[in-house]
Amino acid sequence: MKKIITLAVLTGLLACTDEVMQPYDKSQRPAEINVKGFSKPDVLQLRLNGKPVSINGSTSYTNTIETKLSFVVDEGETDQIEIYNSENGKQIAKYSVNFNNTDQYKNLNFFNLPGIYLQTYAVKPQVNLGKVGFELIFPNLGEYSNSSSGAVKGILKKENGDVLAEFDNIEKNNFSALKMYSFFSAVAPVYLELYKQGTMEPYFGSQIIKVKIKQDIGANMIVLQEKLENGTVVVMGSIDIADYL
Repeated sequence: MKKIITLAVLTGLLACTDEVMQPYDKSQRPAEINVKGFSKPDVLQLRLNGKPVSINGSTSYTNTIETKLSFVVDEGETDQIEIYNSENGKQIAKYSVNFNNTDQYKNLNFFNLPGIYLQTYAVKPQVNLGKVGFELIFPNLGEYSNSSSGAVKGILKKENGDVLAEFDNIEKNNFSALKMYSFFSAVAPVYLELYKQGTMEPYFGSQIIKVKIKQDIGANMIVLQEKLENGTVVVMGSIDIADYL
């Protein structure tokens, strides 16, 4: 009889232990995302899994947009972060956060202007008195040229060919290092020639790629854009982020 009782108790304990050890809860990981953005003039709304995010008590915001998103990501599931134009309801951007990519979303930076959305954050650089400063970014590099390069080299020149500044790394997601030179004219244009990194070869085609760029005394933060004009790929540099900051 004692053996039977002992066996029954042992069986019960094993059953309880087995029940406790069962993985009823899915694996989870915390996600903390620092959001830094800017939008002008559009009023935006940030949504997490379809629910509007409140920032300083408001679910729509413009100009500087900063907040921190904290949530738990379940294994096998995906959380959606979406950015909408809150006035017309148009989706501007969408990001998918899952169990395996939380490290890629420590920071979410964006810059939204009419007709252009940059996945970056912009801070107007400090430029010495009497100097012209340039930072450059090329978000759609390769869209029409089919270049597989992630960055290009740029040489900024006067109309007569004199070199003003050289940029070794103009990339898609971050502004280049600031380059400065002495201001020389309020009306004379400057030209940016674009090459494959480490070479003097055009980054696509065989002709020298020259982009006419306005120069303002102080900071210039130029967005380069590939475009198609009459079936020909051209590069424009008409958007200056510094005008909005």
